[in-house]
Amino acid sequence: MHSPTPTETADAATDPLGRERSHLAASRAALTAMREDVEALDLRDVTGTWVSAQVLQKQVDERIKALADLAHTPLFFGRLDYLHAISEAESEGSGGERFYIGRRHVHDAGGDPMVIDWRAPVSQPFYRASRTEPMDVAKRRRFGYTGGELTAYEDENLSDPDEADSRSALLAAEIEKPRVGPMRDIVATIQPEQDEIVRADVTGTVCVQGAPGTGKTAVGLHRVAYLLYAHRERLARTGTLVVGPNRSFLQYIEQVLPALGELDVAQATVQELVGHVEVRGTDTAGTARIKGDARMAAVLRNAVRAGITLPAEPCVVVRGSRRWRVPAYELEEIVRELMGREIRYGAALEALPQRIAHAVLVKMEQGGEAPDDRVQDAVARNAAVKATVKACWPAVDPVKLVHRLLSDAEFLATAADGLLDAGEQAALLWAKPPRSARTAPWSAADAVLIDEAADLVHRTPSLGHVVVDEAQDLSPMQYRAVGRRCTTGSATVLGDLAQGTTPWATGSWQEALHHLGKDGAHVEELTQGFRVPGEVIAYASRLLPAIAPGLAPATSIRDLPGSLALRHVPDGLDAAVLDACREALGHEGSVGLIAADARIPALAAALTAAGLPYLDPGTETTADARLTLVPASLAKGLEYDYVVLDEPAAIVTGEPDHRTGLRRLYVSLTRAVSGLTVLHAEPLPAELGAS
Repeated sequence: MHSPTPTETADAATDPLGRERSHLAASRAALTAMREDVEALDLRDVTGTWVSAQVLQKQVDERIKALADLAHTPLFFGRLDYLHAISEAESEGSGGERFYIGRRHVHDAGGDPMVIDWRAPVSQPFYRASRTEPMDVAKRRRFGYTGGELTAYEDENLSDPDEADSRSALLAAEIEKPRVGPMRDIVATIQPEQDEIVRADVTGTVCVQGAPGTGKTAVGLHRVAYLLYAHRERLARTGTLVVGPNRSFLQYIEQVLPALGELDVAQATVQELVGHVEVRGTDTAGTARIKGDARMAAVLRNAVRAGITLPAEPCVVVRGSRRWRVPAYELEEIVRELMGREIRYGAALEALPQRIAHAVLVKMEQGGEAPDDRVQDAVARNAAVKATVKACWPAVDPVKLVHRLLSDAEFLATAADGLLDAGEQAALLWAKPPRSARTAPWSAADAVLIDEAADLVHRTPSLGHVVVDEAQDLSPMQYRAVGRRCTTGSATVLGDLAQGTTPWATGSWQEALHHLGKDGAHVEELTQGFRVPGEVIAYASRLLPAIAPGLAPATSIRDLPGSLALRHVPDGLDAAVLDACREALGHEGSVGLIAADARIPALAAALTAAGLPYLDPGTETTADARLTLVPASLAKGLEYDYVVLDEPAAIVTGEPDHRTGLRRLYVSLTRAVSGLTVLHAEPLPAELGAS
């Protein structure tokens, strides 16, 4: 918070940029002082036990880490000049207040804020204020940076009726900034419609359908950072998780979180969430689709409960010189009651010996004894009770259960009766059943089945909030795996139906949200693109009628004539691709060479032979290494200044079915920020039309 003095006002009029640079330098010095204050803390006299000392030291270490000054990340990116004072300290004055908006809070030696966290309520007008609704803001200032140096500023006088609306040049420059090094600081570019999603209540689940370049990933990252700020104590207790499609993608986006004010956010792929077994095998697309079908949840439930047997013999417990008999019909009543309660299988298994022991205690009381809880626990551990429980309600190992289900045709037929037909059951069975669960060639889909079985036995702990990106690619069973990790929490679901590149990709968000266990969640649609040039997105949108007929084509605020180049190369495609890469490297920024997975080895060899160094997806680019070789299967979620796209037809035919292939191509076509060059020897897919 700051109210400018007359001297500062005069200085600002003569050298406004210099004054802002001075404030930046002072803010960085204040942040350094804040860090040094924490580092100087002496904990020896304030800790009691060794445990409390360790806990406190960990908190201090985390605070020191959070106060680090990221040299190449702007400490503040905007300024709000309010018309009126909004804090009690300034309420008696006649003028307004000034707030610098940045990635974290910084205060001076007196405790007055020099930079306000972008997530604080007072910062909200930076994203939401407009000329029609200025929100008491007289002026909004945006800052331009090169590296960590403040180089420019731009003002919007929101309360001046004579000033015309115009597109922010600095905002456009930030969006179009070449991508060398970590993913750019995106907090400055969030838009009003995105900010509404970011600040939605923590108790509600939000689903964002976003076309390429509309910033849906940015929304998800901002949302988790905002929720951790606004509900830190609650989410520190319950946990927060970001789920991404692959590790390369998670490595790519995790570089953004420190710029949003958060350093420690758990991240995982769905496969890592369900890592009960080592995945060594693969499924055909057809088999994977069946294993991912929601019907498998019912099949597994039947399989888990298949061993339950109604007792035919009484349970006789010997205590000293007396024998206590629980008849079979009474045991049957207990088992049936537990079967009807729909509690977890493991919870029922733990309850059953206690229920039998209680029946014994009732008989003991009727016989004149006065047993207590210790006696009941002892009876529950009695060998006769254990034998009855084992016969009626045997323990279930989720891994062994799924192994049996995929190996034993008779067991599968019983569990899948009325759910899967004979052909589907045959597709699930291993051609050569492995001898044990340890040696089984588990596939990624099998691991999800094991996770479902594990949840049927023991409830999966729930987190406070889960963000799942590229959600359109999840199968119903994968949605269930994610959903059970936020049963008592909320979720932010991000994706694009047109970019569904698995054969089991969801057909609608309503269906997906149902499997996630979040029926009724609010669905927002983002269609205005900020990243992909208009010429490129218009070309890629030719595929929409074939891949997602219900979606409207995306628009773009960026008009870059000449950003798309189509080149037919009947002969010497590899050489032409190398030339296109050299041409792209002649521009500033990152370059992505995207090709069908089967083409990657040949292109890698060609690049090496030509002396063109290249990186793997997810690896941070540098000034000396700006070219990344990207298999089409890993392109989703990534972005490059310039993209060279190799042989679209090969990308399409490399997928199990034509629609999935076209969706994979749509993803690959929409990774460019400044320019896209498409090279092909084979005819382009007919769905792209005449070019």
